Amino acid sequence: MKEPTSGAGRLDSTGQVHDDSASQERHAELNRLLAAVGRGDRAAFATLYQAIAPRVFAVIVRMVRDRGEAEDLLQDVMTTAWRRADSFDAGRGNAMTWLVTLARNRTIDRMRQHRELPLGDEQEWLDIPDEAPTPAAHAETSQERVRLERCLQQLDALHRGVVREAFFTGASYTELAERRRVPLGTMKSWIRRSLLQLKACLEQ
Repeated sequence: MKEPTSGAGRLDSTGQVHDDSASQERHAELNRLLAAVGRGDRAAFATLYQAIAPRVFAVIVRMVRDRGEAEDLLQDVMTTAWRRADSFDAGRGNAMTWLVTLARNRTIDRMRQHRELPLGDEQEWLDIPDEAPTPAAHAETSQERVRLERCLQQLDALHRGVVREAFFTGASYTELAERRRVPLGTMKSWIRRSLLQLKACLEQ
């Protein structure tokens, strides 16, 4: 089916829903919308886009720290969501978690292609911006943190230190190369290989 296009959504200025029942209803509605998108429902896609685009955008912009790049990535993520929505299984997680995971993976792929993109904070990669998450969502996020830490430990000490420094300080490749007193090309190679290794580990 033909892929639709949509404009960027408006950022939510309130951000939080404090009523547990309202949060559960919101999750159920997002799940229903994503399932409908999987059946090719364009109206559901438009509604879903407006509902989740601000939060997905927030995740992406934290990682790339470039609003223009983040806006482009958001369109890429939503187009991919349109194509892959039929693989969503509400029994394995909620729609927001599914979409944020997709956004995170697509952003990592883009960072591999555009190697000068700055890296966001490691913690921000893991914090899913979802209001009043259920215990299951908390557990899933905690498991992701454990997995990331385990994968980081598989890097050698030098590369692990560089990756952590990049995540926590948002330093450019040039700054990291100067701190480590290595050529810029060497630093790019270190981070590129480390990201590839982390991605492969996390996908296992």
